[in-house]
Amino acid sequence: MSSSSSSPDLRLSQLQAWLDTLDATPVLSASLRPASADASFRRYFRVDTPDGNTLIAMDAPPPQEDVRPFIKVAGLFAETGISVPQILAQDVERGFLLLSDLGNTTYLNQLNADSAHKLYMDAIDALILLQTQSKPEALPEYDRPLLLREMELFREWYIGKHLNVTLSDEQNAVLTKSFDTLLANNLAQPQVYVHRDYHSRNLMVLGTGNPGILDFQDAVYGPITYDLVSLLRDAYIQWDEEMVLDWAIRYWEKAKRAGLPVAPDVDNFYRDFEWMGLQRHLKVLGIFARLYHRDGKDGYLKDIPLVMEYTLKTARRYTAFTPLVRLIEKLEQDKAPQFGYTF
Repeated sequence: MSSSSSSPDLRLSQLQAWLDTLDATPVLSASLRPASADASFRRYFRVDTPDGNTLIAMDAPPPQEDVRPFIKVAGLFAETGISVPQILAQDVERGFLLLSDLGNTTYLNQLNADSAHKLYMDAIDALILLQTQSKPEALPEYDRPLLLREMELFREWYIGKHLNVTLSDEQNAVLTKSFDTLLANNLAQPQVYVHRDYHSRNLMVLGTGNPGILDFQDAVYGPITYDLVSLLRDAYIQWDEEMVLDWAIRYWEKAKRAGLPVAPDVDNFYRDFEWMGLQRHLKVLGIFARLYHRDGKDGYLKDIPLVMEYTLKTARRYTAFTPLVRLIEKLEQDKAPQFGYTF
């Protein structure tokens, strides 16, 4: 973000000036205030309207961000009947959007032992509603190169930068073989719309049409278990294995009734769910490390131990990943004393 036109303060002035030009949806631009931060360059602001309501203004500075995928997916997902923000005004060239406000109560704020079952059932119902209306050509394919590129973030950023380890040829081969094993499973799964970050920070608690769904601009057409595992093996909140299993089976039963092509045998379905989760957690470890080492965002470091716990617990359950478990355990053992945490 070197050019002066994309400095945050100047962007904010430009956003306010743009809001002042919107006759069709008048807002009180002086009331603009931060609504939420994002792991990317995007920023969200809440702004008051003359009639006492609030809207959300998105600042997505080009060239780092492009609002067109957001606009496209918002339209596509809205057609399915799930709750996503409505786009009220847009300036695609400058990266400004004005959106309806889905409130500020995330699932993460609201989840507890009493509320969890109802909230997760709502999220599962919304997910099935979305998946049953998937069209193959509408979104980019979650293909082998993309799935592999995501897992390579673990090798590059978590092992290489965060642990500061250069792997031997033999260790690299273990990692590559584990990735190939996961990819074979992931790519063999039935394909549907995939939100790609369907978890407690991106789901909002609404009065009706729960949940409100945010941060969908990276949506793809890919493996059917991906969003479910994002939801139930969440990097920001953990549930007992029995509860996760119960919710996963409830999803599987509902999905079958809705005509979705989930694995007909629940054991196979749960293996697909777990192996998809392993792909995702390796990626997330790489992303959290990159957010710290490249982008200077240290807020995600505290979430690494839980993601590592998911990774190892899943990998230990399948003999195909025994070499991966040994590799990770060795890396963590060698490096743990340097950091203030253990796994």
